[in-house]
Amino acid sequence: WSTTSGRNMISLLLQPAYRHPTAAISPLSSLRRLLLFSTTAAPVSPEPFAVEDYLVATWGLTGAQAHKASKKLSHLRSPSKPDAVLAFLSDLGLPPRKIAAVAAADPRFLCADVESNLARRVDELGSLGLSRSQIARLVPLALTCFRSSSVGTNLGFWLQIVGSFDKILKALRMNSSLLGSDLEKMVKPNLELLKQCGMSDVASFPLNTSRLFTANPNYLRDAVARVEELGLDRSSRMFRHGLIAVALTSKESVARKIQLMEELGFSRDELLMIIRKAPQLVASSEEKIRQAAEFLKRDVGLEGWYIAHRPVLFLYSLERRLLPRHHLLKVLRMKGLLDCELDYYNTAAMSERKFVRKFVDPYKCHIPGLADAYTSSCAGETANGVASLLGV
Repeated sequence: WSTTSGRNMISLLLQPAYRHPTAAISPLSSLRRLLLFSTTAAPVSPEPFAVEDYLVATWGLTGAQAHKASKKLSHLRSPSKPDAVLAFLSDLGLPPRKIAAVAAADPRFLCADVESNLARRVDELGSLGLSRSQIARLVPLALTCFRSSSVGTNLGFWLQIVGSFDKILKALRMNSSLLGSDLEKMVKPNLELLKQCGMSDVASFPLNTSRLFTANPNYLRDAVARVEELGLDRSSRMFRHGLIAVALTSKESVARKIQLMEELGFSRDELLMIIRKAPQLVASSEEKIRQAAEFLKRDVGLEGWYIAHRPVLFLYSLERRLLPRHHLLKVLRMKGLLDCELDYYNTAAMSERKFVRKFVDPYKCHIPGLADAYTSSCAGETANGVASLLGV
């Protein structure tokens, strides 16, 4: 071991250790690498899907409609599904205003799968014989029911019962659940009960009563019992009118109206007669009943028993029928043009054409403006009608 070798070894040991060029990183280089890493690891998020703006711009909703509908579409992240639904509805033949109506009434319709849902419904309805234009008319009325797998079965059932697609559309405008109600658990039991009550001709029911068919069967049975408690027999031709009125009116409301009739001076027997002859009265508003009773008793001077035998008087329009006719006849008497005794019910129940021919036309030359005043009064165009014009 030489002195020179020892010195070289010591010199080598004292030198700093070798470092790779990349290991020596300046602070500036570190910052650049950090920024590069951050950009790569956390990309900038895309703009969130603005549902409200989309509904206004693409579907034609108003701002208020879009705001309300967007609450049910908060999960949407892109317009792909709604765009597909929009194209489907357009291809089916719905005009823009109807498409907007669908979106406003049933926002979740926009999320339906076109191939597995909407297209299948169209095929099912087409197999029933419906044209694409008929299906297009059905969509805005059926809404949620249209997306149900039972819509074809339900529509086929009602077509057999009602016999007309147009009638079904009219009924849907008043009862949107017609195509969504369970046939076996609700509809068929209700139809069977109605048949037991002598009402098998469902097609003859007023369109606004279709809720009888889709009501809870227990509720309908209770309504039948309540009608019978009012003194109406199932064999009576008025039973159907009573059931419709009672079923569509709450128990509390019916009770209040019966109490009101008693307060207006009708005896229990008179009240029962009124209900049996005009059960529709229980569906009228309390104000209408009060005004009609006060007019007939106070202004016309009729007795309770007379009204009870002719309760249809309650169902006529006070403003457009009873008052104009009453005032006109009163004027004719004041002018000395009418001196015979008239039965009030006969003049009230008379058809409009016959009343004008008998009490307006013969006297319009004697009283200028009579015909115009009476016509405007019946139309509700003049505040006090004949009474105001003739000073009654």
